[in-house]
Amino acid sequence: MTSILGISAFYHDSAASLVIDGKIVSAVQEERFSRIKHDSNYPFNAINYVLHESNLKLSKVDHIVFFEKPFLKFERLLETYLAFAPLGFKSFSMSMPLWLREKLFQKKFLFDNLKKHDKNFTDINKINFSEHHYSHAASAFYPSPFEEAIILTLDGVGEWATTTLGIGKGNKIEILKEIHFPHSLGLLYSAFTYYTGFKVNSGEYKVMGLAPYGKPKYKDIILKKLVDVKNDGSFRLNMKYFNYTKGLTMTNKKFSDLFGHPVRNPQKDLLTEFHMDIAASIQSVTEEIVLKMTRSIAHEYKINKLCLAGGVALNCVANGKILKDKTFKDIWIQPAAGDAGGSLGAALAFWHQELKKTRAVKTKDQMKGSYLGPSFNDNEVENELYSLKAKFKKLSTNDLIETVANELSKEKTIGWFQGRMEFGPRALGARSIIADPRSDKMQKELNLKVKFRESFRPFAPAVLREDVSKWFEINHDSPYMLLVADVKKEIQIKMSDKDEKLFGIEKLNVKRSSIPAVTHVDYSARIQTVHRETNPKFHSLISKFKEITGCPILVNTSFNVRGEPIVCDVKDAFNCFMGTNLDILICENFILYKNEQNPELKKNYEKKFKLD
Repeated sequence: MTSILGISAFYHDSAASLVIDGKIVSAVQEERFSRIKHDSNYPFNAINYVLHESNLKLSKVDHIVFFEKPFLKFERLLETYLAFAPLGFKSFSMSMPLWLREKLFQKKFLFDNLKKHDKNFTDINKINFSEHHYSHAASAFYPSPFEEAIILTLDGVGEWATTTLGIGKGNKIEILKEIHFPHSLGLLYSAFTYYTGFKVNSGEYKVMGLAPYGKPKYKDIILKKLVDVKNDGSFRLNMKYFNYTKGLTMTNKKFSDLFGHPVRNPQKDLLTEFHMDIAASIQSVTEEIVLKMTRSIAHEYKINKLCLAGGVALNCVANGKILKDKTFKDIWIQPAAGDAGGSLGAALAFWHQELKKTRAVKTKDQMKGSYLGPSFNDNEVENELYSLKAKFKKLSTNDLIETVANELSKEKTIGWFQGRMEFGPRALGARSIIADPRSDKMQKELNLKVKFRESFRPFAPAVLREDVSKWFEINHDSPYMLLVADVKKEIQIKMSDKDEKLFGIEKLNVKRSSIPAVTHVDYSARIQTVHRETNPKFHSLISKFKEITGCPILVNTSFNVRGEPIVCDVKDAFNCFMGTNLDILICENFILYKNEQNPELKKNYEKKFKLD
């Protein structure tokens, strides 16, 4: 038995993964344990969990792989400073002490931290380093159901690369082309995230969600002034407008002057039609670059399968456009496409590339539905609920499914806590808040009363795989909520002339389909296909809901409030339940009704977590 521990850490979304004999055994982000969103610290708890899950002592692990190479990153930092000196001295001098104290000597730093898990761990030579984008590429290709595929990775920046193109065949990956820092599609999108007043590295999906409310009025300015895009999708940024190479902000005054508005202050400034148009413009530019790239590489390499990873691969609207474009016969996206997934890629890359182990390709991917985190048995759940002084009942699985489906049909909002926690940023029916998609008040209610977040944010439909093409313009597996498609014309509700004249957030109140809670303002939806093989209980619930209502879909959003990581254990779930307006909590086979709980146990969750 050969065990490989993969680690990603120290930028954002620290995580640990365990691969045994080439099989993915477990993977989890540190934030779920520490309760610090996008936690970048050494993933002590995540490593503890993956070891404990497999009854492994660290000293018995064969290989440990970190997801990137610190020396190469340090080289980029030095060269970037020298290229722009004396500008940027402040950010350079702020980053240097940490590098000289910890990051430059990362092997020793990791070794010292790893010893805390097991005093018998004494072999520093077990620690290896992968490259950032190679880890991304490995996380995209090796678990995919493809024997051969083009691999595209796009993110902010790794060591030097921001975009890489590779080919995976069998157990080998070869990187063929790269675009280097400071030219980065991820950082371009993050610059607009910053400009519209959202948090870089976590608010990008808000820009994507805001885009359909606006019009891409500024697309031409972006393409003329900010980014030079070639026919093959390669690009260069005009660094005159950006500040991330030499300062502490993403953009500079020239950038603000170009669009005629200062950077939005989220504490003071409301979102206006201007910000919606800016969001629509950068989203449209991103889609154009990605489509030019995918068309060019499909034509050049004549391979009809595509794998995607890197933070930009979480842009499910762009992913949906790639699929719809039909340049590729099939695409597969790593569900933990951001830096967390680098821990998994690093471990898989070591197994196949360094140890030269063969790869068995199956018709389904190897991610196990991305259910790779902690789970809790009925005894553990019951003991925890007692200690929390909760009022609860235990039901048989059949009774539970029947009861929950009926409550959902009466527009109750439900916290659904089942099985192993998801790996990656999306809740996929293990740590989810679920509701009735037919309700026209549900989107607003969930956003404002349960999630405590912006009302414009869309919700995803969890739909039975066998029914997806009857309700949406797609007939493709989308188990990880990473593809967007339109709702079927037959269930759309056409806008009146009066509705058409509305702009911005006013559009939110217009009912657009017979499943309004999951239909975005542009008639699109972020699809999650639910499969009996990977999540039988969630599949049964949706099937029962379909039996009652004729609708094979549920609203599915992550079980957390704004700024909080997705819940991990029973205590997190109960606290979130008691701190929000959720009606019912399901923990495995236990059901809890809000109106039966002791009111003194209520929590104030609205201000508990920092805004993301």
